[in-house]
Amino acid sequence: MIRHLVLFKLNEGVERDDPRAVAGAEAFFALGDQIEELHFWECGWNITDRPIAYDFAINSAVEDRDALKRYIEHPAHQAAAAQWREFATWVIADYEF
Repeated sequence: MIRHLVLFKLNEGVERDDPRAVAGAEAFFALGDQIEELHFWECGWNITDRPIAYDFAINSAVEDRDALKRYIEHPAHQAAAAQWREFATWVIADYEF
């Protein structure tokens, strides 16, 4: 199995209630039901106010590297990620467990 973690930081001046951020979060919330490669899917907004904290997180799992590739290339994932490119930056970690 591969764990796929993503942490998003909203760009300066962008708040959670920004319509783009709301739509981007909704797009990611829906992915768990749209992509069969996902064995595990959860995402949500950060609940702490620490200065080093990121704003939104995705925690997911897929079977193997081929499944990860299919997930990344899936049109629903591509569409959701494209939304976030407009108002956030992110870091990713993929590891086998």
